[in-house]
Amino acid sequence: MRRNQGCNPIEHVMARRQFLAGSAAGAVGLGVLATPTQAVHLKHQQKRILQIFLQGGVSQLESWDPKPGTVHGGPFQAIPTSVPGIHISELLPHIAQRMHLLSIVRSINIKINDHELGRQFMEKGRRVGEFPYVGAVASKYLARPDSELPGYIHISSRGLTDAAGGAAFLGAKHGQLKLEGVKPPSNLEVPTGLEATVDAGRDQLRLQFNRRFGERRSKALTEAYDASFQQAAKLMSRKAIFDGTASKKDLERYGTHDFGRYCLLARTLLENDATCVKVTHHGYDSHAENFNFHLEQLGEFDKPFCMLLDDLKDRGLLESTLIVIHSEFGRTPKINVRYGRDHWGTAWSIAIGGCGIQPGAVIGKTNDTGTEVTEREVDAGHLFHTYLQAVGLDSSTDHDLSGRSIPMGDPAAQPIKELLA
Repeated sequence: MRRNQGCNPIEHVMARRQFLAGSAAGAVGLGVLATPTQAVHLKHQQKRILQIFLQGGVSQLESWDPKPGTVHGGPFQAIPTSVPGIHISELLPHIAQRMHLLSIVRSINIKINDHELGRQFMEKGRRVGEFPYVGAVASKYLARPDSELPGYIHISSRGLTDAAGGAAFLGAKHGQLKLEGVKPPSNLEVPTGLEATVDAGRDQLRLQFNRRFGERRSKALTEAYDASFQQAAKLMSRKAIFDGTASKKDLERYGTHDFGRYCLLARTLLENDATCVKVTHHGYDSHAENFNFHLEQLGEFDKPFCMLLDDLKDRGLLESTLIVIHSEFGRTPKINVRYGRDHWGTAWSIAIGGCGIQPGAVIGKTNDTGTEVTEREVDAGHLFHTYLQAVGLDSSTDHDLSGRSIPMGDPAAQPIKELLA
């Protein structure tokens, strides 16, 4: 049996197993960040973001910051990696061999232990307020205008609850397109028997109605409506991306389970100019039997992710793709009476690598028992700035919005400069 993939919101009871033209490109390459106005030049460099979201809260003690032999350490050992002096959990042997491609931030304190609030803070870099997720920001400023794929795509087995897909004031065009696993989006085909000329006439009539509607009303509603139609039209032109099946060789490497197939689809999307692809691996909310859960979950995660990492590197995409492996929080050092770990936003870790990131680094430190940060404390606001600056955006400037001044990143936070390449 597989366990419940998230908390019971009432009882928390777990089931058993559930720049300027001509010079901008060179300037960015030398570390000069682009303002939103200059960001159009970055679109021709095709910077990308790959988010791996370990939903529920992966345990830092069973992944990036093991404490074997301590009171809260648990049964698993720390193993050496391809970077001398860096050790991670034995549950991640494939990542250990590729640690020279990634870095770890071990000093995160978001002061939040709630799934939804923690997830939103980690996505938008703000504790409160309606702000766009990092994927929506990437779609707005990094996606090529002629791209036939949406700028922000989320592969998951579960539904969305985010209004406007996390785009906030950037508009529905930049909200995440939800793919339910490897299934293609619904309704990519023109209805049977409808000729192309008739279909084109339908679209012209729709645009005519929109213009009339917008003459005396706010254009916000029609713009969102148009964005949906434009996105659907682009997807219809690229529906072949979703028609193929994975090769036997790829399935042997990635695995035949859902997460392996999600990673294969993510590779295909990134190869076809998707700007931000988010892949969710559900099931880390281990309030009971934490060690069995992580043995299973990280065993399923480790190799497929590394096959994706290898393929991005071998195909020349890693240097232009920022990779972030994160959760909404970590898990308590203290082991509860059900051999589980509970929610813990006080001292936990993520992994990051690829575009703009110094590889093979460890940022920050927790104490010997993992109960508190002792060096270089950061929160999601610092991480948000770091993500954007890694792909060449000046996160200290305002969004490119007519008549509105909204800072791109939290003005109270700064990037983790020692992590930036």
